[in-house]
Amino acid sequence: MTDIRFYHNAPDRLRVACVLTAKASGGGRRVSVFAPDGSVARHFDQMLWSFQPLAFVPHVAAGSPLAAETPVVIGSHVDALPHDDVLINLGTDLPTGFERFRLVIEIVGPGDAERLAARTRFRRYKDLGFPLDTHDLAQRSGE
Repeated sequence: MTDIRFYHNAPDRLRVACVLTAKASGGGRRVSVFAPDGSVARHFDQMLWSFQPLAFVPHVAAGSPLAAETPVVIGSHVDALPHDDVLINLGTDLPTGFERFRLVIEIVGPGDAERLAARTRFRRYKDLGFPLDTHDLAQRSGE
């Protein structure tokens, strides 16, 4: 069954996504990043190139011929993502087909619209019977 993890109070949603992506792929996991908004996908791609000065997170777009072999794949359609291990959802809705992944990661920023959309996703996952785990990033940073 798919596990669902919510990371809330993220001061910078994409930066947290970079950290979690690097941690997962560094631990040998295959990561699919669902970014239905093209500008978010491009920005996330750029951030992965530069957020760790002395490290590189191998990643490609879902349409790349190297997608099946690359540990991190970014795409705007869940069905085009080749890996079934970890899904990081950068969209606002419940991703169609999320059930095929072992782990779904949801990152929630401080904005009211983000929190409201995340609450809706949380309720839907819960109503569907998926195990939920929450992490308050404000508590980790001592805020």
